[in-house]
Parts: sequence; C-alpha cells; structure tokens
Amino acid sequence: MHLEAQSFHLRPWQRGDEKSLIKNANNKRIWNNLRDYFPHPYTQEDAESWIHLQENAGKLNNFAIEKEGLAVGGIGLTPGTDIFSKNAEIGYWLGEDYWGQGIVSEAVALLVAYGFEELGFEKIFAGVFAPNIGSMRVLEKAGFVKEAILKKGVFKNGVFLDEHYYAIWKQ
Repeated sequence: MHLEAQSFHLRPWQRGDEKSLIKNANNKRIWNNLRDYFPHPYTQEDAESWIHLQENAGKLNNFAIEKEGLAVGGIGLTPGTDIFSKNAEIGYWLGEDYWGQGIVSEAVALLVAYGFEELGFEKIFAGVFAPNIGSMRVLEKAGFVKEAILKKGVFKNGVFLDEHYYAIWKQ
C-alpha cells in the first residue's frame, strides 16, 4: 500500500530504512514534541526493533514518509478499542531537514482519507503539546478542529505542558 503525494509518498516501513530512520529520528527537537516511548537517542537497535514490529503488524497503520528514496519521517494511526473502536489517534514526525516544505500537512490529509475510507474510522484525533505551534497549524490546514485544551495534560522534560486536543470527523 502506497499513498502518493506530489513530492513524497507514504509506504510501509521496510528493511533498509534503518540508516535513514536513525539519521532523521535521532533529534531532541523532534523528541521534545513526542511521547516518551519514542526513543532518544534513537539507536540502531531502536530502528531494527521498529522495522521488525512493523513487518509483523498485520494491518497497515504506520507509514514511512519517503522522499527521494529515503524514509525521512513517520506517520500513523493508533486505533481505539472498546467503545472508542471507531476512533483513531494520528501521530507523526519528520526529519528536521525536511521541515517547512508542507510535507506533513499533505501527509496528514492523505492518512486521514485512508483512515476514513479504508480503515472505517469516524473520528481521528491528535494531542499537541502547547509549544508545538507548527503541529497545530498542520492539523488546522488538514481540517482538524481544536476541541479542548487540557491544562497541564502532559509531563515532558520535567515540566507540565498544556495539551491541545484536535479532531476531524468523517463527512
């Protein structure tokens, strides 16, 4: 499964992505805006583990963002369970060398369409740490609406941050 954009595409993670994954993911500025289970520093072992996990995942929910033959970022949907089974959380990151090119905005739009049309979700949501204005703009460009601000909703780097909660619904 490949989701095509003009200057990049989304595709499954695969063996051979490790070097580019480490190069792009091993960045504290990226890690500062992600959950702590995203490793930092990002090692060879982390990359191999991630690729192995994705190769055995079954349903395709996580994609590499490929530009010029390299995996330069990642984007995925985490399905809800139980009464939240028609919802999914979207998450994404992009190597710093590729920031400001509109890649993530377009990748989010592609993945949202895939989530609604192919995976059957009715709502896709994201939580964004307060300092990450760029990610808020990405979501707003893709049609997400801010539903709430969760005061001191996350604890990252030893401080509490507000979490901005965004969502989009299937039309």
